[in-house]
Formats: sequence, structure tokens, C-alpha cells
Amino acid sequence: MYTVYLKRSAEKELKELPPKVHDKIIKVLLSLRENPFPRNAKKLHGREGVRIRAGNYRVLYLVDDEKKKIGVVAVGDRKL
Repeated sequence: MYTVYLKRSAEKELKELPPKVHDKIIKVLLSLRENPFPRNAKKLHGREGVRIRAGNYRVLYLVDDEKKKIGVVAVGDRKL
């Protein structure tokens, strides 16, 4: 099982979201503990990391397989 942690910037972005969206993204983040590469996750091109969609929002994260950690870098609206 992986440990999920948020960078301060991602934590701030998550706090600013509406409660319904916030809860949905938290569920997605918790599901990453079991499987850090679900079917709808995409590897980023041109930089390190993975992105996953949660409704109209994207979550960008890094996976460290050796330490079994997932670092959430950013949470934001897909259109921005």
C-alpha cells in the first residue's frame, strides 16, 4: 500500500474547491493508495509525473515505487 501526501500548493488548491468536488477528489486520492496507476491515469509528456481525471478536474502526482509514496503536485480545473 502506498502513502499519499500533498504538497502545500496542492493542499491549498484542494481547500479552495467546492465541498462536493473536494470529496470526489479525496476519494480518487484514497483509491491511489491501492493502485497508483489506474486505467484512466496518463503519464505526462515532457515531464515526470502522472495525471488522473476526477470529473472536470485533474490531479497531477509523482509516484516513488521504492518508498511507496505518492506526492500530489497539483489539483485544478481542466479548463484552466
